[in-house]
Amino acid sequence: MAARLAPDNVRRMHQSLHHLVADAPWSDEAVLDAVLDLVLPAMLARGPVVAWVVDDTGFPKKGQHSVGVTRQYCGQVGKQENCRVAVSLSMTTESSSMPVAYRLYLPEVWTNDRQRRQKTGVPAEIAFHTKAEIALAQIRRARERGIPEGVVLADAGYGTDTGFRAQLTKMELRYVMGIMSTVTVWKPGQGPKPPAAYKGTGRPPRLLRRDQRHRPVAVKELAHSLPADAWKDVVWRQGVHKKLRSRFAALRVRPAHRDYWRAEPHAEEWLLIEWPKGEAEPTKYWLSTLPADITLSELVHMAKHRWIIERDYQELKQELGLGHFEGRGWRGFHHHATLCLAAYGFLVAERNRFSPSLRVGHLQLPAPKIPPNFRPRGSHPPRAA
Repeated sequence: MAARLAPDNVRRMHQSLHHLVADAPWSDEAVLDAVLDLVLPAMLARGPVVAWVVDDTGFPKKGQHSVGVTRQYCGQVGKQENCRVAVSLSMTTESSSMPVAYRLYLPEVWTNDRQRRQKTGVPAEIAFHTKAEIALAQIRRARERGIPEGVVLADAGYGTDTGFRAQLTKMELRYVMGIMSTVTVWKPGQGPKPPAAYKGTGRPPRLLRRDQRHRPVAVKELAHSLPADAWKDVVWRQGVHKKLRSRFAALRVRPAHRDYWRAEPHAEEWLLIEWPKGEAEPTKYWLSTLPADITLSELVHMAKHRWIIERDYQELKQELGLGHFEGRGWRGFHHHATLCLAAYGFLVAERNRFSPSLRVGHLQLPAPKIPPNFRPRGSHPPRAA
């Protein structure tokens, strides 16, 4: 980039660009808002917003001093690893998607470490927030920004959090959330027992009840108890080589999480279960507040719509360098990501305007003119002939 912008003074331009990313005090939110003004009309021209997708992405990282680095689950490698994790919110239509919010998850071990915070420039107002809390803040700002609303989608890392789902319901946002197989629900048509009868003394009982004979079940146990005719083959979209299909069952159930501390049972929701043929047990579970009259194919299509953002992060990481930031600071981490998202937003807008099938890797850009004898800063001197 420095060679393209200033071929006669690459080193000075390189330093200027480094300052722009690592230290310059510009607003990430303001830049992303400007990008959204470009991207949103182009996306809406091809179809309405379908969903808001909450997700997080991990960046493996060695050492202890880069902001946010600790040993935690990293989706990129599929296990616990030394990494940092960023939470994002994406808006999607049926054919395209664009991240509209992006923030580093700062583990509690970091928020309590004053020395490391100072060295990496973590703002004083940044306290510990769970990933779900960060996502909720991003959703609230997206609503304030006026982004057309969609069904909120997230994986089990968020959907298993009852408080997260409850907040979405409070905001009157529909959702389809992945959950873990251990989440408990009441079987269809069942619910907790009402409060005990009032005996005439003290306060009237208010809390719902359960006992050894009347208890909720884990969704995995419920799935295994379903009859064979409960499972239906559903095709949800056309893949690269064939149609994507699997077996699903959908039931109306009441979540049971700590309802013994409630005066009213949880409202009924959809429980969607996927059990592919040939598998020993179900592979995925979702809870959803989509309307009770929705069809099974529509429910499955929405649950599977999260796939669309996988393309975003594949291109952002492989083509636009989202994971290439080598600095240690809070500001630099977010500036780097914002610039990557801005570049991606331009490509999403152009893709929607001119070619729905366009991909970043297909763009043929002229190679920059690099001055003779130029070496990147920090590289080893050339060996003598």
